[in-house]
Amino acid sequence: MNPVTATDPSVPAPAASAPLLLEVEGLTVRYGALTAVDSVGMRLAVGRRHALIGPNGAGKSSLFAALAGAQRTAGGQIVLDGQEITGHDEAQRAKAGLVRTYQHSNLFSGLSVLDNVRVGVERTEGQPLRPWPRRRADRRIVEAAIESIERVGLADRLNAPVSALSHGERRQVEVALVLACHPKVVLFDEPTAGMSAAETHHFAALIESLPDTMAAIIIEHDLDVVFRLAHSISVLAAGKVIASGTPAQVRDDPAVQEAYLGSGRGDEPLFEEVSR
Repeated sequence: MNPVTATDPSVPAPAASAPLLLEVEGLTVRYGALTAVDSVGMRLAVGRRHALIGPNGAGKSSLFAALAGAQRTAGGQIVLDGQEITGHDEAQRAKAGLVRTYQHSNLFSGLSVLDNVRVGVERTEGQPLRPWPRRRADRRIVEAAIESIERVGLADRLNAPVSALSHGERRQVEVALVLACHPKVVLFDEPTAGMSAAETHHFAALIESLPDTMAAIIIEHDLDVVFRLAHSISVLAAGKVIASGTPAQVRDDPAVQEAYLGSGRGDEPLFEEVSR
C-alpha cells in the first residue's frame, strides 16, 4: 500500500515545515458487532504533541491499542516515518520507533531504577541474557541507561528500588525507559492519572522537554494538562472523531460541547483558557 494521503478535514494537518512521522487512515476496531473505533485518521509531524480526548467509552483505549499493535484492526493503514507498519505486531512497532506507556506502571518493583532502564536498553539493542559479563557492551548499556535516567531528573535515585519511589517518580522511570528505546513516536496513556498537582506539573514539564526529534500522542483526562501540552487535539465520541484541530478550534466546537456537556449546556465553560 502507498503512504497515507488522507485529506479528511477531521484529520489535523501537521506543521507546515515539519516532516510527517505518523500517518493513520481509516483505522477501525470491532468487537463482534460493536465498532469501537470507526475509520479514524491522524497525521503527526516531528516535534508535535497530539492529544486524544473524549467521554468514557469513546474508543480512546481501543485506538491506542490498535496503534501500538496490541489490538487487531478491522481496517485501516498506519505509516511510521514512511514505512507501513499496519501488519507489524507490538514488538515490531516498538523496534520501528512507535513506543507506548500504560495507564498503570509496568516496572520491575524489586529492581533498582538503573536496572529497570538497563533492561529496556538491552531489549532495544537486542542484547541476549548472558551468564558471563562483557565489559565493553555492559559499560555502554549502563551509560545509555544512566543518560536516560538523568534526562528525566532521577540521577539521585539510580540505585533506589522502584518499590521505594513515589507514583510520579515511577512515571519518570517509564519515560526514561521510553527514551532508552530511541522512539520516533510515543503513545502516552493517561500519564498523569493518580498524580498530585505538583507531580502533574512536574511531569507535564518533562513531556515538554522531550527531544524535538520525537512526536507524541497523549490520552489524558486532565484537560488542563491537555491544553498545556497539545499542539493539536482530536475528540472521540462513540468511536468517531467528532472534532479535530488546534486547541482553540476544539475548545469552541459545538460538537465537543455537546459530547461533554449535553444539549442545552453549551454556554457553560468546558475548557479553561490556557496561555501557551
